[in-house]
Amino acid sequence: MVETVPVAENATLATAASPARNIRKTTLPNGLLVLTESMPHMRSVSVGVWIGTGSRDEQPAENGLSHFVEHMVFKGTTSRTAKQIARETDAIGGNLDAFTGKETICFNIKVLDTNVEPAMEILADLVLNPTFAPDDIAREQSVVLEEIKMDEDNPDYLVHEIHTANFWKNDPLARSILGTAETVSSFDETAVRAFHTSRFVPSNVIVSAAGHLKHDEMIALVEKHFGALAPAGEDKLVRFPAPKATPHITLKKKKSLEQVQICLGVPAPAVDSPDRYVLYLLNSILGGGMSSRLFQSVREDAGLAYSIYSELSPYRDTGALSVYAGTSIEKTPEMVRLIIEEFRKLKTEPIGEDELERAKNQSKGNIVLGLESSSARMGNLARQQMYYGRFNTVDEIIADVDRVTPADVQRVANQLLVGDSISLTLLGNLGDLKITRADLAC
Repeated sequence: MVETVPVAENATLATAASPARNIRKTTLPNGLLVLTESMPHMRSVSVGVWIGTGSRDEQPAENGLSHFVEHMVFKGTTSRTAKQIARETDAIGGNLDAFTGKETICFNIKVLDTNVEPAMEILADLVLNPTFAPDDIAREQSVVLEEIKMDEDNPDYLVHEIHTANFWKNDPLARSILGTAETVSSFDETAVRAFHTSRFVPSNVIVSAAGHLKHDEMIALVEKHFGALAPAGEDKLVRFPAPKATPHITLKKKKSLEQVQICLGVPAPAVDSPDRYVLYLLNSILGGGMSSRLFQSVREDAGLAYSIYSELSPYRDTGALSVYAGTSIEKTPEMVRLIIEEFRKLKTEPIGEDELERAKNQSKGNIVLGLESSSARMGNLARQQMYYGRFNTVDEIIADVDRVTPADVQRVANQLLVGDSISLTLLGNLGDLKITRADLAC
């Protein structure tokens, strides 16, 4: 039977229900999970089909296959050509899109509330019934190979890829989401179809929807289109174990670049870590905006860079905190020194209450403003289910952010910002530049 759970009444999913969020959860008989959030004040509805695997779940020879399948489903189904998919989407004023990450693939559509039924028909057909015609595969291989070349010509992208490849050495997390020219060129109909069959199974799929909708009506539509997706014979998906980061110093010469691209990082906790809100605030203080320490010290005070920021990359079982910047070869040693100096200050000097309050307000603003559209709510539903198995309300998250103290930030900084754990990648016309482990001591 179909099992429907009002989230507010299920203690395993939420300790409290925010009055502003009407979230419900249903499990179809075949095991597929459906999440909805009713937003009566909206006129739009966003629906996403989330596959719970991404590039880090690929075998080496499959590298890039998740992304390639994401592309291929748009090339035609058993009942629609690629042109028909585009025309029918435009005819209902819809925005149809997809993306692939390290741990997920998502196909999504956003339409007016009057066009949900035809939107679901298009989305389900796209996801469930792709033809994977050999001619289409060959053409799309050419497209993706050009995409790989385009990204490799982007120094910002390239330095991150080089850094990640060495940071998670010999682990699927180290590989590019796009794959390589060699792996993409090897994909054929058999490989693509087998990958689709093994990943697109009920136990690995979440359908999330948010906007001006009624839960029961959405369940009826999902069951109509996805209810026949059979769980029979599906094997449990292989998950690779949590990787260990490899501290490294990598200097990659590329004479054509005017700037040296810098990527510096350390291992960080998983996405569901109890310290995640401390880490969000630490990242915000370090390099999360124009008032951040790195922006002020490196750009405003020293004038060493136009762009500098820090970012978090959390995954289901591990994560990374990294800093990116670009500068001239002459300024690179000073740039590295200033970044390390900011690490040292976070460890040795408690942050002031005013600075912490500013970071908290920035984070809370990002959280609330980031939930103001139906598409954002749709994505938020799926990600919270995947990573937490519960729905944290805005009030709960704000309370968790407000509980963070200066001592918490200093404690986490001392845990993460350790000289021997720091990895550094430099990309550019490096000449005889040398950076040693001693230069990274903090």
